Amino acid sequence: MQSLVDVPAPAKLNLFLHITGRRPDGYHLLQSAFMLIDWQDTLHFEVRGDGLISREDLNVPLPADDLITRAARLLQAHTGCSLGAHIAVEKNIPAQAGMGGGSSDAASCLLALNRLWGLKLSTGQLAQLGLKLGADVPFFLHGHNAWVEGIGESITPVELPPGNFLVIKPPAGLETAKIFADPQLKRDTNHATISVFAADPYGFGHNDLQPVAERLCPEVHQALEWLKNTGLAGKMTGSGSAVFAHCPVSVKPGAMPDQWVSRLCRNLDVHPFLGWAASDS
Repeated sequence: MQSLVDVPAPAKLNLFLHITGRRPDGYHLLQSAFMLIDWQDTLHFEVRGDGLISREDLNVPLPADDLITRAARLLQAHTGCSLGAHIAVEKNIPAQAGMGGGSSDAASCLLALNRLWGLKLSTGQLAQLGLKLGADVPFFLHGHNAWVEGIGESITPVELPPGNFLVIKPPAGLETAKIFADPQLKRDTNHATISVFAADPYGFGHNDLQPVAERLCPEVHQALEWLKNTGLAGKMTGSGSAVFAHCPVSVKPGAMPDQWVSRLCRNLDVHPFLGWAASDS
């Protein structure tokens, strides 16, 4: 049977996240810059001839119906593929962090099985499927650091200078829906432009979700204060609870509260699987 091992699924950071409005159907309109980093999950795939989708959790137990298995079944149903897959998952990206771990796993699953099953779908076709799984999935499928607008469907590649980022994840998590439903969430930030962002990509903007997150989850505030006391300007990524700061490579993180997870990361120029869809060959 064919197999693919050590398939990467990198995390992302939101360099800023502005809420610019709300559609009549309730979806929030946003502007953000998504940046790939080298903190990643690793997936392993083996083709099954019986059409079944099975999953093996190598280090962290995942929900039975997680985005990986949902992505595999969606691709299978969309194409009528009779093959199945056994998927082993090494989960390293923290959950409920705002780092896109689940969405990245789903994107890498679609890319890997598209190739293993010989389906030859294009990036655009995979992105249409990915959007059914989550708003962030198309970003990982397109494979470039990007300026993202709308509800996440408008993706424009951007180039970013190399950088180092200290990322901290407190143990508490946050529910994205709860933040977006909060009446105190700011929903009218003025529209920004790529050119203004590009002039100072690591200092531009803010995260409109952050004040609500700090109120709902005091550990977000504590992590940001820790960065501030270390001399770093921190922001929350996505809907949290992870926070990060652009920093010199020489930074040596000091003592942190128990159970906080931290990592000094580098950004990626492109997704490791860029070029794997049929349209990119």
